Amino acid sequence: MYRTWVIARHTFFEAVSQPIYSLLLGIAATVLLIFMFLPFFTLATGDDVVMYKVLGLDIIGLLVLIVTLFATSKAIHEEIEDRTMLTLMSKPVSRLEVLVGKYLGLITSAGLAVVVLGALLCLCTWWRIPTDYMINNRSIDDRELARLWNLRVMHLSGLIPSLLMTWLQICVLAAVSVAISTRFSLVVNLPTVILLYLAGNLTRFIDSALAGQGWLMTVLGKVLETLLPFLEVFDLRKYAVYGQIGTTDGLLPEQTITLSFIWQNTGLAAVYAIFYIAAALALGLLVFRHRELGGNEG
Repeated sequence: MYRTWVIARHTFFEAVSQPIYSLLLGIAATVLLIFMFLPFFTLATGDDVVMYKVLGLDIIGLLVLIVTLFATSKAIHEEIEDRTMLTLMSKPVSRLEVLVGKYLGLITSAGLAVVVLGALLCLCTWWRIPTDYMINNRSIDDRELARLWNLRVMHLSGLIPSLLMTWLQICVLAAVSVAISTRFSLVVNLPTVILLYLAGNLTRFIDSALAGQGWLMTVLGKVLETLLPFLEVFDLRKYAVYGQIGTTDGLLPEQTITLSFIWQNTGLAAVYAIFYIAAALALGLLVFRHRELGGNEG
């Protein structure tokens, strides 16, 4: 366990020190700040805030994923090719410890990026709310200030689990990327994981698309649903972003979503992520154990 922690710590510092890490995080932060001031010209009051949150979550998810893929390739495939991995394996460490340590360091660096950009998104959302809801935040009316506070709490209550879901989704795709990196370079890894990301978001439509197509197509659809990451499980925007969130349980209006419901779904998504990550890393370990560490492969 200690050796795994040492490898994870080294991988984390190596990942965050890469220029691409700072560059893409800077781009994401700049875009979030620019769009904080731009109107989205929605029809209903407050919908601009919703659109800004959706845009922010998409920016964070995509750019942090790309940063993680670059770091994965450098931490595993490039170390194999330049024989750095051979030096590491000469130490009393197993390939399992190396793979798990590398993965933990990578997802920790991704978590740091999500936390930093997520904090910026929360601050920008907090700032936008009075303008988008046409509320004077300097009002002396206690009712107006209470409404402003409740709106801010509602929006941030949905953003926090949504950001956690974004990180869990990146963790799943990073596990696949780690498995691929044991054999292939970034040239193969990056487009493969991006295509897997797109396919994983389309798995939610497989059942309806193959309905009535016969048993063979139904079985094929089930196989695809099992092998591909079912990324819909990490999409809580219907409730956490678009829904009206209540901060307490009890008798609530029919359209109101409780925080307990959102966090229950977040917990279920975390369980799914753990099982999928374990399966992807097991496959990666199988490939890694049969990989020669002298480089010039794949």
